[in-house]
Amino acid sequence: MIEIHFQHKEDAKRLYGFLQQLLEYESFANYTLHYEDSHIVQCRYTEETCYVEGQKAFFQWVKKSLCQFMLTVKLNDWLRHILATHYHYRDEEEQQQIIDIVHSVLEGKLEELTVFLPEMKIKDYLSNLINDWFEEHSRLFSFDSFTTFRLRNFFNELRKYVELSLDEYKMEQEYQMFIQTLREFLMNREPKLKQLHLLFSDVITFFNEQFEEIKRGDLTKMVDRRLLINHPVYIDSITIAPLLSIAPSRIYLYTDDPDQPIVRTIRNIFEERIISRPLASIEEYRKQYGASFDKKV
Repeated sequence: MIEIHFQHKEDAKRLYGFLQQLLEYESFANYTLHYEDSHIVQCRYTEETCYVEGQKAFFQWVKKSLCQFMLTVKLNDWLRHILATHYHYRDEEEQQQIIDIVHSVLEGKLEELTVFLPEMKIKDYLSNLINDWFEEHSRLFSFDSFTTFRLRNFFNELRKYVELSLDEYKMEQEYQMFIQTLREFLMNREPKLKQLHLLFSDVITFFNEQFEEIKRGDLTKMVDRRLLINHPVYIDSITIAPLLSIAPSRIYLYTDDPDQPIVRTIRNIFEERIISRPLASIEEYRKQYGASFDKKV
């Protein structure tokens, strides 16, 4: 039998429910659980035949399950605690948005952020610490002692991920405020062109409804100077400022990289006005509009 002790009965209750779900899914009839004294979860191996091998497998299952519990249940608790205690973020919705970013960084989904931190193989790290504990305390696992004394370095590393994710969250909030400001500016403008075609190749090229190139000098003359005065840091005077000043009813984007930052920003500002097309579709318009457009492609 293995006993897992908790200081807080809510944690014991959650582990008990978590292990019950695992047992139901994995159908281990010879593993039993007991919820003792509100603070203790007992795990028992009840099979009498092949006892030694079965006992080894049972211990592995308990250790693996504890690691899963920490990753799927307690990790978010720890992240919320760090956010509230060290950074004074207590709003649950804000916490969840930042936690989502932390998970993306930990899973390597945000490569532009992971380069700033050493790789953290969190599952392997916790699993090794749990194994070390059971080598010293074979049948008793004190959850709170484990987290207090064995996870100090882990929490220090986790704080680095929280701090990085918090910076990303703040930048995203500023970006969204910036986008909303530009949307409001756009709402009050009359379109100077019904359609505008934007070709993303080696450079970004503007074309009017007839697929005649709009020269850079002409674009500069169209720019509403209030945009550059009110938003000198954010506004891209080459692409975004001319688009906002022209305020076309429809914008056709021709690109093979729809995830690049400038395309994302244009889509976020102009929303339903945008129609995206691959660069290959430009051949249709080459035939339709002739040599003047053919020279640019």
